[in-house]
This record gives sequence, C-alpha cells and structure tokens, in this order.
Amino acid sequence: MRIGLIGPGRIGAAHAAAIADRPEVTELVLADADPGRAAEVAARLGVRAAADVADLFTPGAVDALVVTAATPAHPGLITAGARAGLPVFCEKPVAPDIAGTLEVLREVERSGADVHIGFQRRFDAGYQRARRAVRDGEIGDLHRVHAVTADAEPPHASYIPASGGIFRDCHVHDLDIVRWVTGREIVEVFAYGSNRGAAFFAEAGDVDNAAALLRLDDDTLVTLQGSRYNGGGYDVRMEVAGSRGTVAVGLDDRTALESAEPGAAFPGGAPHRDFWSRFAPAYEAEVTAFLEMAAGAAPSPCTVADALASLLAAEAADRSLRERRLVRVAEVAPVP
Repeated sequence: MRIGLIGPGRIGAAHAAAIADRPEVTELVLADADPGRAAEVAARLGVRAAADVADLFTPGAVDALVVTAATPAHPGLITAGARAGLPVFCEKPVAPDIAGTLEVLREVERSGADVHIGFQRRFDAGYQRARRAVRDGEIGDLHRVHAVTADAEPPHASYIPASGGIFRDCHVHDLDIVRWVTGREIVEVFAYGSNRGAAFFAEAGDVDNAAALLRLDDDTLVTLQGSRYNGGGYDVRMEVAGSRGTVAVGLDDRTALESAEPGAAFPGGAPHRDFWSRFAPAYEAEVTAFLEMAAGAAPSPCTVADALASLLAAEAADRSLRERRLVRVAEVAPVP
C-alpha cells in the first residue's frame, strides 16, 4: 500500500514514522507547502518526498492519504482526496467552522470516499474499556459522567488567536469521547470559563480554565473540567458511574494527582507531561485502524459526521461561555 502524507510537522512526522514502519506500507511519500520540510523529514525517515502537494493527487500516485497539515488546509485536502477516490485520514478538525465542516461532509457523501477523522482517544485502551462497561451493562444504568483534560503547560501565545477557543480546540476531544463511550448525543450545555494565567488568553478572547455541565439525550448529566495550566502534569481522565459500579479512565501510576490520604502511596510514577506520552499507544492503534480502512477491511472508525456532531457541542459550549446561559445544541445546528 502506498501512502501519501501532507504536513509532516510535529504530529505529522510522528504519524509518518509509525506508518513507515508498517509492513503493509510499501511506500510513504511526504509532501508539504514547504518542500524543504518534507524533504528533511523524508530523509530522516528514509522515505520519499514529493516536489509538490499536488503530485499526491495524480491518478495512481498513492493509494491513501494522510492529512496533518495546518487546520485551514484540511477542508481542501480532504475534499481533493475524496474527489480523487482516496481513503483519507485527517487530524481534527475537519474545518475551522461548522459551515466548512458541513461542506466537506456533503462532498465526502457525494464521492463515497472513506474518511477517518483523528480523535485518538477512541483507540486508548482505557476509554475502550469504559465504552464496553457502559455498552455491555457492566456498570448498570449510567447515572453520571465526569471528564477532565488539563495541559501541563499552555500552548504558545501565537497559537491561541486561531485555535477556535478552549472548547473547539481542546475539549472537543472530551465531547467526542463522551458521545463515543456513552452512545448518546449531547443536547444541552452550560459552560463557564476563567483566566488564571497569562494575559494572552484573555487578549485573544479565550479562557485558560473551563468547566461545563452537559445533558445527554437520555437525561444523563456530564461534568467537564479543563485547564491550560496543570502543575501536576498532563491530566486526561474520565469516570462513568452507574447503578452497579464506576469505571475510571486514566487512573494509573502516572496519573497527574497526589492522594491527600494518610499512608496512601498512589500514584507512584512520574506524571505524563504531554499528549504524546499519554496517548502514544492510542496513536499507533489509530494508524492500524486507518490502514485497515484504506485496505477496505473496515469502515471509518470516526467519520466526518462524528466530527461535526462533536463540533456542534463545542460550538454550543463556546456560545454558552460567551453568553452566560444554557445553550441547546440544536440552536447551533445547521438547518437541514
């Protein structure tokens, strides 16, 4: 199988390294708006670099496409791949806004192309275990959910103005995984935010700490908390509590917290410091899922429609934050 990858930046280069090692991949071709960067990463990995991004869309050039370019390029590249009949993997988001995401969805549906959007938590062993516990009835009737995403360190100031805000950029992962684990849709959001760190968040109209209360379509309540500053380390967790038990994701020896109970030694390991350390196995499993989809052996594990649903919930949360009121997801949904 020949794979083309556009955008070998930080996460793109990591994906490229994982793909290059796969026995079913006979060739990996890297391309970038900056051909020099593609050539540098390709030389490091021992793969080929294309002279131009357009080369990957030449009929017969590659069998599948990976998009890890900057967000503004996602819609055009997904659409070009779909029109070329290529299975496509694209890191989230599909597009910077709802209108752009809906346009891509329509194009993908018209073309019939398989598109996999990168929400890597779906491939984490802990979240998969939580999903089984909910779906198989292990914990009984689901009563409540709690989700946390907290960065050990904030992103660079230059990233924030174009990020879309904490709910679209960061907590969209929580919103997606709530839908995936529970099998329910988010229907209402009440969100709060505050600024406890550097001024550049407020200057960009964003917050660096957030909390939200979500209501699912079966009346289950979900609490969501997050921060761009977490001195204890990179902290991503989830609890699903039911009538017969509770399952926690991310609670292990590297959890970024400290017990206040006398004599408690848990957790004893060094906390994760970033998303790659926390989710490296999940990213590897995600590559496997994409290659299976590209080979026609499995459907997309996270479609453009899935990404749109999570973006709508994030949009509702952002509106709630700004307008200081409860927002129904239906308010921000496009008119059919």
